[in-house]
Amino acid sequence: QAQLVESGGGLVQPGGSLRLSCAASGSIFRLYSMGWYRQAPGKQRELVATITNSGNSDYADSVKGRFTISRDNAKNTSYLQMNSLKPEDTAVYYCNAFRAGITFWGQGTQVTVSS
Repeated sequence: QAQLVESGGGLVQPGGSLRLSCAASGSIFRLYSMGWYRQAPGKQRELVATITNSGNSDYADSVKGRFTISRDNAKNTSYLQMNSLKPEDTAVYYCNAFRAGITFWGQGTQVTVSS
């Protein structure tokens, strides 16, 4: 069973950048697709980006051109590079791993974009 641990969140000014990391335990990580979601206060959790085990990625319209998802299977880690951050990007960011109906979630990391 995989465990996921996010890191890299924090406070950043509008226009700034952050890189989130999601470290997975377990050697089966390379078989799973990975995703990043976020949940702002009072809102539902929403999909931000996904990447398949072969490296194909997809993004929510709201982050296209600003965020980049990647993975390093040798390190069992996925990343979310976030550039040109906006106040509306403020949320708790969660990573997940999913395959064949099985999904694992991390505990989340807070990202706050404010001047």
